[in-house]
This record gives sequence, structure tokens and C-alpha cells, in this order.
Amino acid sequence: MKTIAFFNNKGGVGKTSLVYHIAHMMSEHSLPVLAVDLDPQSNLTSMFLPEDRLEEIWPDEAEHSETVFGALRPILRGTGDIKAPAPVKLNPNLGLLPGDLGLSSFEDKLSDAWPRCHNSDEAAFRAMTAFHRLIEDVAGDWADLALIDLGPNLGAINRAALIASDYVCLPLAPDLFSLQGLRNLGPAIRGWSTTWNELKMKAPSDLSLPSGSMQPVGYIIMQHGIRDNRPVKAYQRWMDRIPGVYRETVLNETDSATHISVQNDPYKLALLKHYRSLMPLAMEARKPMFRLQPVDGAIGAHVQAVQDCWSDFLKLSQRIAAGVGMSLT
Repeated sequence: MKTIAFFNNKGGVGKTSLVYHIAHMMSEHSLPVLAVDLDPQSNLTSMFLPEDRLEEIWPDEAEHSETVFGALRPILRGTGDIKAPAPVKLNPNLGLLPGDLGLSSFEDKLSDAWPRCHNSDEAAFRAMTAFHRLIEDVAGDWADLALIDLGPNLGAINRAALIASDYVCLPLAPDLFSLQGLRNLGPAIRGWSTTWNELKMKAPSDLSLPSGSMQPVGYIIMQHGIRDNRPVKAYQRWMDRIPGVYRETVLNETDSATHISVQNDPYKLALLKHYRSLMPLAMEARKPMFRLQPVDGAIGAHVQAVQDCWSDFLKLSQRIAAGVGMSLT
């Protein structure tokens, strides 16, 4: 099984919606997918599940045994190791490892574990590899790919989640903040990967360890303005800088390739429109935007928008799958 983290340390770039739609599209094309919610805000979980189901997995006083927090609770308490739940199956090819607001309490544990791994501390390695081992256990023998949704920060939870990721996909907005985010997260990802490769040599031999490769798959530009099928001028100036900044800060290439346009950049996975009119309908219908029907309110101009959305996400899903050595049927 392979794992892909969707990550940007800037919020508001549509990352969670992206994971939701790609997971659905891939599962519809015969690729068994596990969606993993490792953002303590748990927005991905609330997109997948109706409110009555959320009340079941997030009871007021129980153990939250179906969520990632419930699975990690023995490590937090110092009473044992992870206790993986069964995935919440949404269709035969799509499962969910639900998030939990309580996951934020794991931050301090992971912050403490990272330096202790340098001293070959077994408990520290069990904490640092908990996400990796949990995803492996929940995926079992049915999922071929895990898509991981992360919060927008460079904290200890995201460091451990990225260590558990074979690949990283970067959703971006065409603005100054996303460029600044790239300049922060590129060096952080490379530094964490390098350090983890050194720490792995000190880990217990019987512990399942992630590769920590965090190989960049590419970037996706989200929510850009369109006029006459071209990005509006205010966004274009930032998009023009993305290929060079991506190469310089994420790939660590000395030639920043500032002459390459976004449209011709092989690292650009997609340039997605902001389907503003479809998202409220999709949230109400509790389904992906590309599966909206007239009964859901997708009538008139919405019909063509739904078709465009389906085409956009199919192409994007195919490119991501190909980037990690898989294919959609």
C-alpha cells in the first residue's frame, strides 16, 4: 500500500475538499482507497459522514473507539500500543479512518518523542510510527492507497504524519501566502525526511517503520479566478512564480526554472476552477460535486459545470495515480 499526504501549511486552499473528491473518484475507478483524517479539526470526517453518524463516533463520554484518537489513546496514556479500529466503509472501494478533535492532545507526546528517538528510546519510536502502523492496520489487505488530510501547520502531528507518507501532494492558491508557505514547508519536509532516515537506524528491529520518503508528486492550484478561460490578472502574477519557487524550495533544484509557465510545468497536476455554485449543493446532498443530479438542484448551467467537474477530477486523479505508480480503470 502507498500513502499520499495532501499538505500545505497555509489554510483555506481547499485541501480537504480535494481529498474528499479524489478519494471518491479513485474509488469509483476500481482503486481501493482509505481516506485518513489526521487534521484535528476533522473537517474531512464531517464531509464524509452525516451528523447522526458523527454523534456515534464522537460520543460525549465514551472512548471514541472508531477514530484515530481512540486508536492512539493507549500510547497517550502509556498503557499500551495502538488499537486500530475497522475502517468506516463508504462503498466497497472507499473507507475512512475518522479524525477526532482529541487528536490535538497527541501533539505534546510527539514533540517529546522526536528528540528521544536519537537515544534509541523504544516508546518514542512507537509514538513516532503510530500513524504509519495505524494506517497499515486499518487498510489491511483491501486498500491499495491511503490519502491523508493534514492540518495547515508545521507541528509535531504533521511531522509524524508526513513521516508516514510515501508521497506529498501540495494544494496551492495563486497568492503570496501560498508562495510563502512553499518556502517554509519545502525545507521542513526535506529536513524531516533526512533526519528520519538517520533515526531509523536506531529503531527497534521488530517495529514496522515508514520509509519517510515524502516524495513530492506535484502541486495543484486551487480556487483561481477565471475570465474568458484565463486566470484573472491579479492571480496570474503569483501563478507565474509558482514553478520556480516549487523547484527551488520543494525540489531543492539550483536552477529555479523561472521561464517555465504553470501551463507547461510537468509538476503541475491540475489548475482547478472554483466550483462555487456546486459546492453548497454538494454539501447539502452529501455527495461529490461531480455526482450531483437535477434532483439535487444541479439544473441549467449547473449541468455543464458538473460535467466539467467530473472531467477535471478524473484527469487529476489519473495524474496522481500515475505519479505513484498506479492506474485507474
